[in-house]
Amino acid sequence: MRTVRAVRSLTGATGAALALTLAGPLSPAHAAVTRVQTTVEIRCAFTTLNQGADWYFPSGTPKGLVWLQHGFARSNANVADLASRYAAAGYLVFAPALPTANILGCTLQNIGNNTDFLGNVADLFAKMDDPSDKLGRSFTRAKTKAGRTGLALPGSLVFSGHSAGGEAVSYVAGRLRTDSAAAWAKLRGLVLLDPVKSFIGDNLDTGLEAVDGTGRVIRTISGPDGVCNNSGSGTDAVQSDVHAPFVGVRLTTGAHTDAEGASTDSVGTLACGTPNAENVATLQTFAVAWATDAFTGTQTAAYLPGGSYYQSQLAGGRIETLAGAS
Repeated sequence: MRTVRAVRSLTGATGAALALTLAGPLSPAHAAVTRVQTTVEIRCAFTTLNQGADWYFPSGTPKGLVWLQHGFARSNANVADLASRYAAAGYLVFAPALPTANILGCTLQNIGNNTDFLGNVADLFAKMDDPSDKLGRSFTRAKTKAGRTGLALPGSLVFSGHSAGGEAVSYVAGRLRTDSAAAWAKLRGLVLLDPVKSFIGDNLDTGLEAVDGTGRVIRTISGPDGVCNNSGSGTDAVQSDVHAPFVGVRLTTGAHTDAEGASTDSVGTLACGTPNAENVATLQTFAVAWATDAFTGTQTAAYLPGGSYYQSQLAGGRIETLAGAS
């Protein structure tokens, strides 16, 4: 069953309508989503970057804030499909563009030493309660363009990252634990989408080890081992570093681009495969369900081993179970 959702995309005070076609059920029922394209400032060594940032507004009062981070050599436009799905479920979504290359090392993936830069990304959330600080200013611009000036940033967070973005959100989560007790208290969990470890450093392991055992949800939706996920390096890290009997699923016939879904492009499909509609539907269903569980502090049986939806995907051969460290 395919569902069509209207998504309003605003680059100014008004914008044109954009239709996205998605596969799979939505829960709660379908809602209009407003996408606003603006910017966010992030410190970089002795300067400040002004990065593109998309905000996705649900129709009602947001139930939480999802930071959704794209992967290496990709852009925030490539996660529009999943961002819209999170927003349709009632969450405010922040999707910034982080650099692939930067002479000062201010990059998404660790291609030198990007830990100071990711610490500056963490600072966005550490100071999110201050409307005059960087994340607050970006949100103010976005909600003004969206005509939602009465909204405040939600008080709870889930981080979700694709590919190298999965490493970045994990490391930033760990930095919040060590550097910002207030922001750490807001973080409910991580939803990682075929995460990839950088060839340099141990940012993913460092982040996962910091979050492991703290009561925060860590869930992963991976694809088969391949070039684009560095032979499953990120999934291997999750299974080694997270001490839980269940850490997520692998899409048995998946592509690395499944997390991008309808918002992937020819570069993504040429390098990393074409998303399959059924796999995209499964990924989005689990991603939203597990984010919801993180926000609400629940464990919805249908989306866990033994539950109805989970078992239907398992019996159909679409997924296999990922277990954590013993």
